[in-house]
Amino acid sequence: MEPIAITGTGVVSSLGSDVQRFHQNVMAGRTGIRVAPWYDPDRDPRKIFWGLVTDFNPDHWMSPKVAEGSDMFAQFALAAARQAMMQAGLDGDNDPFDAERTGVVHGTSGGGVRAFQKAQYMLDTQGPQAVPRKTQLQVWANMAAAQVALHYKLHGPSLTVTTACASSLDAIGTALSLIRSGEADVIVAGGTEGGLALADGTPDGDFVPAMYYAGGAYGMEGPIEDPDRAMLPFDVNRSGIVVGEGSAMIVLERESHARARGARILGYVRGYGSLADSYHPSSPDPSGAWEARAMQKAISSAGIGANDVGGLFAHATATPKGDTAEINAINLVHGRNAGRAAPLPVCGLKGHTGHSGASSGAMALIEGLYGMADGRLAHTANTSDPDPAAEFEIVTGSPKSLDFDVVQVNSFGFGGQNASMIVTRS
Repeated sequence: MEPIAITGTGVVSSLGSDVQRFHQNVMAGRTGIRVAPWYDPDRDPRKIFWGLVTDFNPDHWMSPKVAEGSDMFAQFALAAARQAMMQAGLDGDNDPFDAERTGVVHGTSGGGVRAFQKAQYMLDTQGPQAVPRKTQLQVWANMAAAQVALHYKLHGPSLTVTTACASSLDAIGTALSLIRSGEADVIVAGGTEGGLALADGTPDGDFVPAMYYAGGAYGMEGPIEDPDRAMLPFDVNRSGIVVGEGSAMIVLERESHARARGARILGYVRGYGSLADSYHPSSPDPSGAWEARAMQKAISSAGIGANDVGGLFAHATATPKGDTAEINAINLVHGRNAGRAAPLPVCGLKGHTGHSGASSGAMALIEGLYGMADGRLAHTANTSDPDPAAEFEIVTGSPKSLDFDVVQVNSFGFGGQNASMIVTRS
């Protein structure tokens, strides 16, 4: 089976709206978590934090007409996709491609949830005449993929995947199948979430999105006052999620197609596993058995053994139930009984970025690509007291110097959506 190459990457995140800044800030141990812009001490009983994108300017990536007619999740996705296409050498007027053989597969959990909430707010406060006329176009979840296809005049597959926090890995996995089956030569794939504040990270008048409170109401967030302690993946003191936002997109194509057009190959997607946990709407099976099975399927489909994996990006939500199940899963696949000479180095990015939902898996994949190129595995920001149940090395404090060629990425979402992917340097 011919390898599927990665030739472009793009990121919009709380750590920067381009890949270089994102990677540099991850390696520097910075966090994009900050007090949410709507926080009001007279109204809110405790601080609520957000992994907020603050440096995004839609004017750099699209026309005012497209920006005006799009929710910010679609704006983020178009910006990340354009970054990826530029790096792949497919964005300029002199970079021809077969439009009918080029497609988009995009993943999102909430789609245009901000636009929907804002329209309802406008209706409630100002009446029907205030509802934006393009609300439906802003709300629909397929509009991120559609805006990418519209921008490049693509006629290949344009698909939207919504499998909660596993969406971007499932989108990339779907893209793999389309390329391998001969349905497309090139696919832009990844995922996007959020855009709850304005592009400059400020509030939108008196409008406060209901999603601002949703996580706390469901018990997902801990009572923390320090943004650097708000999200602690795999730490014994973990207490919950900090919601984040952003987009991560990659360009995929057959290796022979990439080489024929002289593209630089950044790495390869070698394996993918996806299945249903089917335990609970929000909690994973505590044993981690089905998360482990998704990981094993990814390893098997890559044609490698578990011991070939040199580093792992965990989903690592910093919730007691989520982290416990994933620790059990990683132990089952890469723990003491896996025959490793040394514990597998593992990190979680969400202490850096907040939980960026559907984009989180693709963000980790991109960081894994650049980490392999640098010879360093990112550390788990702010985690200082690793859970002793882990039969693997939770990288803390600073990036780990590591010569690794194979990285595994996990994404596990509400509804029992379990996905895992194997990415290699060569």
